[in-house]
Order: sequence, then C-alpha cells, then structure tokens
Amino acid sequence: MSKIDFICNVPEYCPTGPSLQCPVKVDGVPAVYEITAEALEDHFGARSYRSEDLVPAFLRNRQDIEQVAGSLFEMIGAKHIVLHSGHFRFAV
Repeated sequence: MSKIDFICNVPEYCPTGPSLQCPVKVDGVPAVYEITAEALEDHFGARSYRSEDLVPAFLRNRQDIEQVAGSLFEMIGAKHIVLHSGHFRFAV
C-alpha cells in the first residue's frame, strides 16, 4: 500500500483540459492528479467549465475526489493521473 499525501490547498485551473490539477506525494515522490471539468459537472454540481464554478465544486467534494484519486494511484502506480467522469459513476 502506497502512502499518498494530498498537499493541495486550492487546485490549479488548467484551461487546456479543462481540468483542475493538484500536486500530491506518493511514497514521498511528487505526483499530480487532475479532475476533468466534465467529471465536476456530471458528479459534483459544477455549473460550467469556468474556474469560478469548478473550484467550489471541487472543494465541496474534495474527500470523495481524493478517495478515488488515491485508489487510482494505488491501482496503476502512475505519477500523473486524470480522473474522468467514468471514474465516479460507481465510486460515490
């Protein structure tokens, strides 16, 4: 089992995704996870792809999002993961 430290206070908006990105440490090694704007709209109540709508939806649901991110880091062992809408269909 990996030790995953979620160290992000406020995620960084990535307009090319669009997504939000958060740094983490997996077993002490820097890593990143992203959550797509689509996932935040579909599952967490974001009203649009704008940063002003995505960040509050993320912050309200951070615990559920980090739980799925942690599971995916464990499962695939990557240092950069992207959480899509499908990752949350049965998770929360």
